[in-house]
Amino acid sequence: MKTAFLFPGQGAQTAGMGKDIVAAFPEAAKIFTKANDILGFDLSSICFEGPAEKLNTTTMSQPAIFVTSAALLEVLGAITADLSAIRVADVTAGLSLGEYTALYAAGVVSFEDALILVQKRGQAMQAAADATNGSMVSIIGLDEEKVTQLCAEARESGFAKLRPDKNEILEAVNFNCPGQIVVSGSTTACERAEKLAEKYGAMKAVRLEVAGAFHTEMMSSAADALGEALQKTEICDPSDVKIIANINAEYYNSAEEIRQGLKGQLTNPILWQKCMERLIADGVEKFYEIGPGRVLTGLMKRINRKIKVINISNSQSIQELLGKNP
Repeated sequence: MKTAFLFPGQGAQTAGMGKDIVAAFPEAAKIFTKANDILGFDLSSICFEGPAEKLNTTTMSQPAIFVTSAALLEVLGAITADLSAIRVADVTAGLSLGEYTALYAAGVVSFEDALILVQKRGQAMQAAADATNGSMVSIIGLDEEKVTQLCAEARESGFAKLRPDKNEILEAVNFNCPGQIVVSGSTTACERAEKLAEKYGAMKAVRLEVAGAFHTEMMSSAADALGEALQKTEICDPSDVKIIANINAEYYNSAEEIRQGLKGQLTNPILWQKCMERLIADGVEKFYEIGPGRVLTGLMKRINRKIKVINISNSQSIQELLGKNP
């Protein structure tokens, strides 16, 4: 029976995350202490105490989610000997930012290097967002064809009226699960997409609390900055544990593919639904979501209701796991 470890991305953060596992497990405390030393500031206090406004910033939420997920992974590894139901993952996957945790879990990048990359990624994305005027909207209840049509109308009904040769940016960028597609682009185009969603039959359209138009060409400067950092980072070729790439739902075969995939994430769509469907088709039967929140568990219910995801997000979930597998 094949096992996959899944790791959440930006948006999974909540003030207080990690506090209970640090209190209960010394392995988790060591990870947070190590992260504080690497970053040069007290990330743990921001995770544990907030304030939410600071934690939710792009520059802070990305390292915070990575470190909390890594701490939970460390605890899971420490207790695995007591749990006959858990084995080392055959494959790892992470939603956007979560792919960095997936690479760390697969052993192709060190904790320190992954954390530094995540920090630089967040800083570069924030800088790109500050230089542009972008946003993201989650469209609920439409298929890909309808969302594509909605984006086209939202683009063409805006700036193109004044300049027929130029459309605003608005693209479908996060294919999370059936009926949940996130669009990203200029703020004015996103505003029109919200208003047009009902016309196309959407259940609702929800503006996301993000800094900018992630996964579009509006992040090209961030991709360039991240690409430079990736070239200086030691990354190993995948070996025993496979890692599936967000941008094409294929398995990484080399360190250079990983570098290109991580850079490409910033300006290309995230194909999470296809990634999960690929893992299921390839025989993965056991899934663990490791990190704050239950976003990926919820998405899997929409992708394939027959698949159960075991959520490892806090001390209680770990204790429940221990209780079920004495």
